[in-house]
Amino acid sequence: MARLICSAITSLDGYVADQDGNFDWAAPDEEVHSFVNDLERAVGTYLYGRRMYEVMVYWETAHTVADQPSVVQDFAEIWQAADKIVYSKTLETATSARTRIERDFEPESVRQLKARAERDITVGGPELAAQAIRAGLVDECHLFVTPIVVGGGRQSLPDGLRWELELLGERRFGNGVVHLRYGGRT
Repeated sequence: MARLICSAITSLDGYVADQDGNFDWAAPDEEVHSFVNDLERAVGTYLYGRRMYEVMVYWETAHTVADQPSVVQDFAEIWQAADKIVYSKTLETATSARTRIERDFEPESVRQLKARAERDITVGGPELAAQAIRAGLVDECHLFVTPIVVGGGRQSLPDGLRWELELLGERRFGNGVVHLRYGGRT
């Protein structure tokens, strides 16, 4: 059975985007990006909400931009090789290969996907991740805590959630980012 992993780059005060919707402060440097790439190699399927998909679809054509660093090229290849499921009531068509659109997030369908998948699955976007966490589907949570306080915005984890976790690993990076890997307690 594959693991379902929730992963986010977050500010120290717990936001994936600030009050204006900006997240440029979250751009990983080469060291962090390389670590993320190594984590993502095990992923066979990405689950996205519409907004997160619209951000991530950049990786479909990132390889065509001149003079991209090798870590960017590497991530583009990883992303393009994985399947994507986008949960959206408004998105008509996908603009990337290996992508299908589902109108509703159905926990039982994701359970079945986990049971038959040979590679890990990640859930991206705070609203979709909240649904997966509340449904008891998420096995691990990876947070990349960035040394900035943004004072509000889009939260990385939902309000009103109680979820007991166990620290499985941590790593510090030269730019002050800390990666925290948690597993849900059973």
